[in-house]
Amino acid sequence: MSPNRPARRLRLGLPRRVFSQVLLMQVAIAAGVAVLATGLFLAPLSAQLDDQAMRRALAIAQTTAAQPGIAEDLTSTRASVDGPVQAAAERIRNASGAEYVVIMNKQGVRWSHTDRDEVGKVVSTDPSDALAGRDVMEIDNGTLGRSARGKVPLRDSGGEIVGAVSVGIEYDSVRARLIHTIPSLFAYAGGALAAGALAAYLISRRVHRQTRDLAFSDISALLAEREAMLHGIREGVVALDRGGRIRLLNDEAQRLLGLGAEAIGQPLEAALGEGRTTDVLSGRVTGTDLLTVRGRRVLVANRMPTDDGGAVATLRDRTELEQLGRELDSTRGLIDALRAQDHEHANRMHTLLGLLELEMYEEAAEFVGEVAGAHRVTAEQITEKIHDPLLSALLVGKATVAAERGVILSVSDDTALPDRLVDPGGLVTIVGNLVDNALDAASGLRPGATGVRHARVEVALRTEGLLGRTVVLQVRDTGPGVPVEQRESVFTEGWSTKEPPAHGQRGIGLALVRRLAERQGGSARVASAPGGGAEFTVVLPEGLAEPRPVASEETR
Repeated sequence: MSPNRPARRLRLGLPRRVFSQVLLMQVAIAAGVAVLATGLFLAPLSAQLDDQAMRRALAIAQTTAAQPGIAEDLTSTRASVDGPVQAAAERIRNASGAEYVVIMNKQGVRWSHTDRDEVGKVVSTDPSDALAGRDVMEIDNGTLGRSARGKVPLRDSGGEIVGAVSVGIEYDSVRARLIHTIPSLFAYAGGALAAGALAAYLISRRVHRQTRDLAFSDISALLAEREAMLHGIREGVVALDRGGRIRLLNDEAQRLLGLGAEAIGQPLEAALGEGRTTDVLSGRVTGTDLLTVRGRRVLVANRMPTDDGGAVATLRDRTELEQLGRELDSTRGLIDALRAQDHEHANRMHTLLGLLELEMYEEAAEFVGEVAGAHRVTAEQITEKIHDPLLSALLVGKATVAAERGVILSVSDDTALPDRLVDPGGLVTIVGNLVDNALDAASGLRPGATGVRHARVEVALRTEGLLGRTVVLQVRDTGPGVPVEQRESVFTEGWSTKEPPAHGQRGIGLALVRRLAERQGGSARVASAPGGGAEFTVVLPEGLAEPRPVASEETR
């Protein structure tokens, strides 16, 4: 490495630091404003001084013309340097500080003048306006140079114009007043500039602290990276100001909450409506990894307050994870059921083998018929009443799981559901959640226990309404039931009396049931079942599509 470090090249232009740039720009603005204000003040000041000088000259001329005896002396004496008119004019000039006081007759001949040699001569400027009876103010050049002038007519005692009076104020004195004003004006401007520079320095220091001494290019890069990060991550971000209004909503948050860009600037309640999601994002519900349901999505929300009184909330979509968890629970239940069935199947095979070895063939055939018939009857009963393949398959599988848990799952006699569901997946989710909860509630009651009735779960699905499009679902169990004071709480996200499963938290199923029902204009409620236990009822007013017209033989 060379011991001589390369000389740094001199860089011209604005400094990179925000503090320096803001200070420099504000000082430049303050200086420009001071110069502009000074110029704007000086421009009319010159005109104002000219006007004041002309008005002063006019006032002296009017005062002179009003002096008694001047008009009579003008008409009764000759123009002379020793005459009374000259003496009166000089007295007035000395008293007023005017440059000259000229009194003339109607022909423009001077009766008085500062230069005694000009007495008796015709004036150098046109006196016609004053001799015509008009007052005149002007700045003009004469025998004594440039001056501010005032001319008025001179009248005798009868009011007849006999001459004119012209008074001049030396223009150099007006300019001197203007020049004398400039230093004080610049002093004021300098003071204002110093105050502006001090204010600029204080503001720049505040900007320096808030921007952490970053350059404008760094800030621009950070903003670009922030926008790319916010709109590129697969996690919803919602920023709120201190008034609870939405000030940032990234693409993922718009998708998860079902909002558009027009929601930015609106209060949270106006954009989302009332509900748990609004309570979580606004901070009325506190905690970490809070569960909430928005539409058909299960969301996990976390909220962090900011220094300005607002907050930033993050949202994660847990819908797929929740579904996978429920499927895992169902799979585990099915595995347990299959394991139990395998054990029971081995026992049955041993029994069948013993009957065959004992050559009890009729008893063996009867035993096989009973075992196969029980499962076939259950499946046939469900498929005959429920024609939707997804829903019937779900209930057949749940019946198998229920049997291994010691619960009798049955379909009510009045169940009848055609294959015209508008949202089969939604109804499968509703039925699956309600049946799972019912099995959990009833599985603690084992048949055969002293004083305990058989554990049962009954599912009823029927249609109502004039057009037969309303689907009514009822799931009854023989469990402990739901107390009256908790019948609304059970539909709240995150509320549950059960231990959380291995895959996460509880309190989602029933909330999702109500949300799916309300999304179709329906309702979900819970009451006491006849004979004890709980009865969940879901009503879907538009659950079935209109029946398709049957084609006649002629149209086929």
